[in-house]
Amino acid sequence: MKITDVHLTLFGWDDIPATTYGRHTGKFSGKSQLGLVTIETDEGVKGHAFLGSSMRGAHMDGQSLIQYLKPVVVNQDPLERERLYRAMWHKNRQTTYRAIGAMDVALWDIAGKVAGLPIYRLLGSYRESAPAYASSAVLPSKEAYAEEATRFKAEGWTAYKIHPPTDPVVDAEVCRAVRRAVGDGFTVMLDSTWAYQYPEALRVGKVVEELGFHWYEDPLADDDLLSYVKLKQHLSIPILATEYSPGGLTAFAPWLVHQATDYLRGDVAVKGGITALVKAAHLAEAFHMNFEIHHGGNSLNNVANLHVTMAIENCQFFEVLLPAGAQKYGLAEDIEVDKQGLVHAFKGPGLGAVIDFGLIERKKVAVLS
Repeated sequence: MKITDVHLTLFGWDDIPATTYGRHTGKFSGKSQLGLVTIETDEGVKGHAFLGSSMRGAHMDGQSLIQYLKPVVVNQDPLERERLYRAMWHKNRQTTYRAIGAMDVALWDIAGKVAGLPIYRLLGSYRESAPAYASSAVLPSKEAYAEEATRFKAEGWTAYKIHPPTDPVVDAEVCRAVRRAVGDGFTVMLDSTWAYQYPEALRVGKVVEELGFHWYEDPLADDDLLSYVKLKQHLSIPILATEYSPGGLTAFAPWLVHQATDYLRGDVAVKGGITALVKAAHLAEAFHMNFEIHHGGNSLNNVANLHVTMAIENCQFFEVLLPAGAQKYGLAEDIEVDKQGLVHAFKGPGLGAVIDFGLIERKKVAVLS
């Protein structure tokens, strides 16, 4: 089998609700575009992936995917994923992790279709379902957070994560309000989105530690490894970092050696695909650590993330980022959380997702090839 072509269909995404997750995103709304990556083969098997998000249109990464990654894979065997991943990674200075990730996901989609198996089965399945947590946007008041957390608890969800306004004093009050609202037995996390300096991070950390939060995520700048070391030494609440820490797989090494975080973090977009995610999860396992998978930025990335979650032991939760209108688009059947707060494996061959090709055709903006 040989790859004969790669093309990227850009399609519009309208009516995105006004949303922010912290200083790093600002407020975004209105329109974006996704890209449907298609890898074609001489045996008629096609692999698909989505590129882009509601915050970052696919056109921003798409041209480099076609210019730098397509020549790497055309006329190659799509089942030689490890070799192709290494070859694509060598282009990371010309393209982006997101583009590499989309190509890698599409290659895994081909592999699953050829084998007649879902990707998580190819990876060595560990489970069929996993608990989900609702991951908030930035909300206008502590009461709004408390109400939302209470609602998701009542609907059977297993956990709730706060993306706070990123003012340390306000953030602490939000955390107290949510804990009062949901009670001591419900799992709550805080993701401060790299907003604090060390003294602020320590003060907020002591609050969420006292409140019994499950983890404390990204309180400091993503490259501030030494302050993470110091913070971890002064707090007992688990620290979750490395989501956007600079570099690829080998960049996890100093975080592990310096014991700067309790969990590792990533997703198929920000770390470069399923291949990269599985390598990182197994690395974390060697250190008896969890690898908590981050939201993927679009619906098909989240399906890819779900396959990895189902294939590894050391990931406790599946992240569902809110609101749905800023995160779910392009699939006829998206990931849903059941009444027990669980998400379930997609069992069709490859990614196993039902892509809404009709919507993509109606909203088509351009085809890059």
